[in-house]
Amino acid sequence: MVQGSGGQLQPVLVVVPTYNERDNLGPILTRLHAALPSVDALVVDDGSPDGTGELADKLAAGDDRVHVLHRTEKAGLGAAYIAGFRWGMARDYQVLVEMDADGSHAPEDLPRLLDALTDADLVIGSRYVPGGRVVNWPRSREILSRGGNIYSKLALGVRINDITAGYRAYRRRVLEKLELDDVASHGYCFQVDLTWRTVRAGFTIVEVPITFTEREIGTSKMSGNIVREALLRVTQWGLKHRVDQVRGLTRR
Repeated sequence: MVQGSGGQLQPVLVVVPTYNERDNLGPILTRLHAALPSVDALVVDDGSPDGTGELADKLAAGDDRVHVLHRTEKAGLGAAYIAGFRWGMARDYQVLVEMDADGSHAPEDLPRLLDALTDADLVIGSRYVPGGRVVNWPRSREILSRGGNIYSKLALGVRINDITAGYRAYRRRVLEKLELDDVASHGYCFQVDLTWRTVRAGFTIVEVPITFTEREIGTSKMSGNIVREALLRVTQWGLKHRVDQVRGLTRR
């Protein structure tokens, strides 16, 4: 494992899934490399009809820190991230980062996430720890998010305050151990799924406060189906965990 300046692990790959993010992609990559010039970015585009993939190719042609993975259809956030993780693990990346393309995850916060990996295996950029906050969300969206996190925390018996967060940094060894072929979650349930797998595998998780800012351009990918998937899967995982505890198959 390679250490960089400031105790950060190197090299770092930031995986940025895109679907119709043409107006957001250039600015977010510019901010990323202003904050951390040495990191690489992988744009995973799901066949965006607005030309995001073509723009990504142009950006990559002018910057060897930018790479592009084209997928032929919109198959969900989880599938895009797994494809990006596999691309990175097939190369020499020691840290793999999840970051949204829409600007909601501030690249300027990434150095703190990477620094925290010194004492952790997974670092989550958290909205719901002291110092974390959400900007420009309607009250209904924040209630839904906070409620989902509280429910997941109670159902799974974990101490993570923002288990649904999508801004996070994994050490390579975590993703190598998790059975990514078995991950069927789509949407934002994917974040809960991988966190729960990381907990069960015995890895150390740390939350770092971030400011989450609602996108200014484009539309959110959140939908009722995503919420229902998360509720169903978390309930199933929680019930199985309780049954395993009763049977003595896992720790209480």
